[in-house]
Amino acid sequence: MAKAEPGGPSRVTVSTTGGQYDILIGAGLFSRLAVLSRKHCEEHRYAIVADDRVADLYGARAVRGFEEAGAGASLFTFRAGEANKNRATWADLTDRMLAAGMGRDTGVIALGGGVTGDLAGFVAATYMRGLPVVQVPTTLLAMIDSSVGGKTGVDTAAGKNLVGAFLQPRLVLADPEVLATLPVAEVRAGLAEAIKHGAIADEAYFDWISGSLSALLAGDVEVLSRLIRRSVEIKAEVVGRDEREAGPRKMLNFGHTFGHAVEALSGFRLLHGEAIAIGMAIEARLGERLGITAAGTADRLARVLSAAGLPTRLPTGMEPRAVVEATRSDKKARGGRVEYALLERIGAASAGPDGRWGWGVEDGEATDILNLEC
Repeated sequence: MAKAEPGGPSRVTVSTTGGQYDILIGAGLFSRLAVLSRKHCEEHRYAIVADDRVADLYGARAVRGFEEAGAGASLFTFRAGEANKNRATWADLTDRMLAAGMGRDTGVIALGGGVTGDLAGFVAATYMRGLPVVQVPTTLLAMIDSSVGGKTGVDTAAGKNLVGAFLQPRLVLADPEVLATLPVAEVRAGLAEAIKHGAIADEAYFDWISGSLSALLAGDVEVLSRLIRRSVEIKAEVVGRDEREAGPRKMLNFGHTFGHAVEALSGFRLLHGEAIAIGMAIEARLGERLGITAAGTADRLARVLSAAGLPTRLPTGMEPRAVVEATRSDKKARGGRVEYALLERIGAASAGPDGRWGWGVEDGEATDILNLEC
């Protein structure tokens, strides 16, 4: 569970085979970025990686904070958007860091949303065979999901995150106050992952989110802090059990097999959370059809997703067969069958056959459920 010192941030500790790191959650933490980074990741200099939008909002402030703390820092930016989370951008960032003389005494600061966290984390994992990284998420989705767990990587033409590495951060710093600059559509997209956490692991949390949507969408910092804490606790517990996604961590993929396919086929016009909402709604239907998920679960899930302003059906004109074909390039394909994380019911993921935490599904079964949902 999260711990908090009086008047201080909440702290969730993630334990992995490589050691422990803290996730700090609290209003105003961004103003302490440099001090906390130096405490948990003491290096001679820091490479702050941010997309151009986040850099405009927070880049100069972050650099100034490190300079005032007596540490050198340089800002490295790239064009915002999932389409730029690729090997070309990774190469450009590493080349610019080399040209700037960043050596092995460098810490990487991943300042931004999930795209930045994945990309900057992959830069850190590969630059001079590995640098430490501090994750500073600036979107709700990144705070509760992508910044935690050590997955880094880039997309390829064949699919999302197919080239990457595991690199656990030294620290995750989540300040809900920075969400004030986040468009409401991005807040809704983040809520999709929180709803997923409740759906796979905590029915009471799922119901709390349902009853707190108005405050969450209005940007209530206290309510957002509570959401971030509980989601981080859930993910930290799962990652601690299975750092490399060999078993229970696969439950976090609920909604992602169809979701990644839908996201890619939309040309990334759909936000990640929007695509995952669609994936969860359809995969819950699939689970019910296969007799794995309790009847009524899909309707209950779809109601909460819809109340959060999230889509639950395929976009108009998107062909079911194209979606199923796109799932075959996903990392979760095994033995010629695409693997899905499915629910037993709200609050409990299915361990799958033989405890593998994944269900291999034939293309025909997946296509049938998509046809029904169109």
